[in-house]
Amino acid sequence: MNQTLTIRIPDELREELQEISRAEGKPISDLVRESLRRYTAIYRFRKLRNMVLPFAEAQGILTDEDVYKEVS
Repeated sequence: MNQTLTIRIPDELREELQEISRAEGKPISDLVRESLRRYTAIYRFRKLRNMVLPFAEAQGILTDEDVYKEVS
């Protein structure tokens, strides 16, 4: 189900959104939805990462390269 959300944004941001909307050929509402999806995905990722980080560090997994070695 879709619901309407009303937000207030500065004129400058609205103008930028309009410019991107024209350039991408997408409605502003699509751009905002996509941005919110990305933001929430990044938020969930960071939250999960912070939960597992102590366990990874205890196993000596400290860098991206360490993770790559473990999953390769």
